[in-house]
Amino acid sequence: MNLGKVIGVLVATQKHASLKASILYVLEPQDEYQKPTGDLIIAADTVGSRQGDQVIWVSSREAALAMPETFTPVDAAIIGIVDKICHPERSEGSEL
Repeated sequence: MNLGKVIGVLVATQKHASLKASILYVLEPQDEYQKPTGDLIIAADTVGSRQGDQVIWVSSREAALAMPETFTPVDAAIIGIVDKICHPERSEGSEL
């Protein structure tokens, strides 16, 4: 599992039939300190996240399995919305 932030929406007028009901988001992968860690990715939403949310996402086979219709052709899927990160170097945790 990975952390990321939803920074945009991808609009596609044509997509695979199994993605018709899915929203595709642009994600910025992040580390546990909420710092960007790599290139932007496109992920299918499975939990009702919104732009600006800190999320948990998975890739590869796990992403396809997370979709309502299993083995949907996706490389990444959002599987959770982060409320708080409690890190050992921070005594109170990080409210998001």
